[in-house]
Amino acid sequence: MAEAKLPRKTAAQKARALEILGELKRRYPDAHCELDWSKPHELLLATILSAQCTDASVNRATPGLFRAFPTPADYARATPAEIEPHIRSIGLFRNKAKAVHETCRRLVEHYGGEVPRTMEELLTLRGVARKTANVVLGNCFGINEGVVVDTHVERLSQRFGLSRGKTPLAIERDLMALFPREDWCLLSHLLIFHGRRACKARGGNCAGDALCRRFCADGIKAARAEEKPRAAGAAADRKSPKSPAPKVARASSSRR
Repeated sequence: MAEAKLPRKTAAQKARALEILGELKRRYPDAHCELDWSKPHELLLATILSAQCTDASVNRATPGLFRAFPTPADYARATPAEIEPHIRSIGLFRNKAKAVHETCRRLVEHYGGEVPRTMEELLTLRGVARKTANVVLGNCFGINEGVVVDTHVERLSQRFGLSRGKTPLAIERDLMALFPREDWCLLSHLLIFHGRRACKARGGNCAGDALCRRFCADGIKAARAEEKPRAAGAAADRKSPKSPAPKVARASSSRR
């Protein structure tokens, strides 16, 4: 995705985006990918497995999976049926077992058992779309090809006024146009951290969170709602007539 074709953003929009980025960095200095992995192919497979389920559920399954199949060649030699028992606790495990097997078979046959380092090559793997490819490129190789847009990033991008896009690709393009390229990978981690801890889809704390009250539509709405009674009370105080000051009786002097 060429940067020259990205949407145009005003200087004010970019300045606001940088302000949000700075606040997120201060809030979450340890933001990182929350999938457990130690080798590029492990993150690739963990991300494939994370589709439509939580990172926590994937992290519970992958230690046993990674021990049973240490290399892509081990997966390629196995069958999907042999992979299934290790990921049975994950949703859609049968289809994901097929994706894991096919992906590793292709890694062995076309890439020497190594995870490729380009978007184009990664997209040839089964179960890999732009989100997964961006996760691998950014976290394994430090390559900022794009921005990971998951459900948290999508929600916060809209609440924070960073994008009005209706698709992950449209949102990604807006984020790429607003933020410096060197921060694209970290940006997704920061937004995901805030989305999981404060600006949640349900049961969030936007009304009480300082960052949300500045930038999130829900938080700003709550802050304004609180200000209305205060403003009304202040206006009433200004309009109410002041009570006259009590008169102080003066001692009269008698003339003789």
